[in-house]
Parts: sequence; C-alpha cells; structure tokens
Amino acid sequence: MLVATALVLMMTVPALALFYGGMTRSRSVLNMMMMSYGAFGIGAIVFVLWGWSMGWGGAGNGQLIGNPFEMFGLSGVSWHSTADGTGSPYVGVLFQLTFATITAALISGAIADRVKFSSWMVFVPLWLTLCYFPIAHNTWGGGFIYSHLSQQDYAGGTVVHINAGIAGGVLALIIGRRRNWPKEPMKPHNLTLTMAGAGLLWFGWYGFNVGSVVLAGDTAEASTAQFMSETGFTFMNTTLATCAAMLGWLLVERLMHGKATSLGAASGIVAGLVAITPACGAVGLAGAIAIGAITGAVCAWAVGLKFKFGLDDSLDVVGVHLVGGLLGTILIGFFSTDVAPGGVNGLFYGGGFESLINQTGAALFTMVWTGVFTAIIAYAIKFTIGWRVSEDEEVEGIDYNEHGESAYELAGRGGRMTTAAAPTPSRPSAESLDLEGAK
Repeated sequence: MLVATALVLMMTVPALALFYGGMTRSRSVLNMMMMSYGAFGIGAIVFVLWGWSMGWGGAGNGQLIGNPFEMFGLSGVSWHSTADGTGSPYVGVLFQLTFATITAALISGAIADRVKFSSWMVFVPLWLTLCYFPIAHNTWGGGFIYSHLSQQDYAGGTVVHINAGIAGGVLALIIGRRRNWPKEPMKPHNLTLTMAGAGLLWFGWYGFNVGSVVLAGDTAEASTAQFMSETGFTFMNTTLATCAAMLGWLLVERLMHGKATSLGAASGIVAGLVAITPACGAVGLAGAIAIGAITGAVCAWAVGLKFKFGLDDSLDVVGVHLVGGLLGTILIGFFSTDVAPGGVNGLFYGGGFESLINQTGAALFTMVWTGVFTAIIAYAIKFTIGWRVSEDEEVEGIDYNEHGESAYELAGRGGRMTTAAAPTPSRPSAESLDLEGAK
C-alpha cells in the first residue's frame, strides 16, 4: 500500500503536470504545472484537517455529508499497527489523500491559459469540501448512495473522473473562453512532455487501481494466494483496457482526420485508464477490452464537440474524464461478472438491469451534486476576487504575469544569478511569447 500510495502521488506531481503542461501554449506551461503542484499542496493539508473525517467518518450512517469535526486533524486515528497486524491506518489515509488531490488537479485542464493562480488556490479547498468529500463519503464511506445503491466503483469512476469532468465543464462555462478562441489555433507546445506525462500516468495508475482493490480487501482473512490473484486480475484489466482505448482512439482519429497522432495516443491512454478505473475489479478480460475500445473511440469523437457547443474546455477534461468516467461507470452494468474478484453479474451475464440502474443512478447523483456546488463556488469567486487575468496579461503570458518566470529562457546566458545581481525582469516581446510564433 505504501508503494501504491507513492505511485498515485506521482500521478499528480509530476505526471499530470507534465501531461497538461505539454498540451498548453509555451507562455502558460509553468502556470499549468503550478496548478497541479498547488492542488496537491493545499489539498493534502485540507484532507488531513477535515477531509478524512468528512469522507470516512461515521461509516455506514447513510448520511449525505460526513461530520468534519468527528476526526478533525485525524483525531482518534491511530498511527501505529492495529491489533490484527495489518499496519498503520495512516497508510489508508494517505492513499485516499492522493486521490483527492489528483481529482482537484484534473479540473485545472479545463480552464488553462486564463485563470489567476490565487483564485485557483481559493477554489481547490472549497471544491474539495463541498464536492469531493461528500461524493467520496457517498461512494466509499458509507453514505447515502453507498447505503441505497449497490454501486461498483473500485478506484474512482464517479468519485474522481465524473466528479472532475463535470466540475471542469461548469468552470469552463462560467469563466468563459480564452481570448481569440477558437479563431486562433491553440496547439500543444511540447508533445514530448505530454507523451512522457501520459506514460507516467499509465505507470502510476497501477497504484490507483490495484491499490484500491487491495485496500478494499480483508487483509486479516485473505491469503497471500488470494491477494496475488486479485491484484494480478486488476493489473491485467487495467493494461488491456488502456491498450484497447489507445487503439480505438487512433482508429477513429485516422478515419476522421486521416492521421493517427501522438496526442491521440496519449489521450487514448488516459481515456482507457479513466474508463477501467471503476471497473477494474468488476469485469473480465473481454469486458476490459470492450470497455477500453468503446471509450477510446467515443472520447476521440466527443472531444470535438466543444467546438460545436462553444465550450472552451482547454485540455479536454469534459471529453476525456466526464465522458470516459460515465462510460466506465455505466458499462459496468453490462459487462460486470461474478467471475471477477468483486463483480456481480451484469446485463450481458444474466444479471438483469439491477447493476445498470445502480451504476446510472450513482453517476447522475454525482453530476447533479457536483454541478450545482461547483457553480455556487465558481460564481462566488467570480463576483468577489475574480477568476480571469486581464486580456493584456493573457496575451503576454500567464507564466510571466502570475509567476514572474518563463519556461524557456532561450536567449539566456545560463547559470544562476544572485539576488543582488539580478536585473529587473523585462516584459517579453510579442515575438517571443510563443514557440508556435504567435504575434
């Protein structure tokens, strides 16, 4: 579990930071990466103070929201080994902490290139408190949905991906479009970073999925052989679904646009990982391949809809995480099988519509809850401290104006200047703002 936790931590920093950073324009890459780092920093503190209590306090109480003061600051959570020798409860807290922080960081991709860093840092703890912790409580912590629907969500289809996807869409709608979008091409500035980030996400995702199945098991009763079987099963499902989604995305991309791109491969990888996240312990190998292929193909088509609807979802958070999360969650109702370690028979395996109804109900609950509360938070920030940088700052670059730095000092002499010798920084020229040659 320590290894799994470290792998999930790596998914936020640096994997997601690299994946998103490469997809933005060169003048905002540092800001994009800082949003991931900032989300982890503030999210971890909030999770320990009241997030764990809100999500996992009063387990089985059937309530919509947990009590933030029941275990405030991990009060009453023992740090030492438990009586059955299963290890420190802190490991479970840390594992769930990494889930919360990456979920918040995922949202940032929808609002890239136009948001003040200070506003983002205010948004993260509010969103975690009003959206993430209640959904986690209802899905995993014994809340209302847990008590009334036999939902299967092994690693966060609703809690992480639908949650982040609907929040990203709401924010993009309320904050508004980037200047000159979609007239001006806003292409990824460094696909090498994006491909490296996608690879690291894939690697870290095994901690995400396999670690979740281990955490859900009864370590006091399960044999080593049983755990080896369950973790291997989940590992295989994650691998096959991701491969199928990448191929499905590339095929649709080839048919629609005539090219199979590296960005398509990276996006297909993430879409497949998103879809298999809730299903990794519920479906067989054939189901994993089917879910991956369907999700890769549908997401490849769905990301283009933002131009049709005029939604400036900068890095396709809606098209990948919301659509992929919905598909992965709902398709469990068709492909789930009791052959899997934690599965029940779905529609295709003679189980009727019960699983499909449960999965769909949980997905709808998450969308409505998070959509409403994200809108409340977004409007509160918009009408107080404001979301947007100025138009001039957006054109000049968020990196320089928000952080006083540039990702690429191509004309610099190299080396590190002391504070006393450092000259006053000058504003970048229009010609140097973008490696793509934006004026």
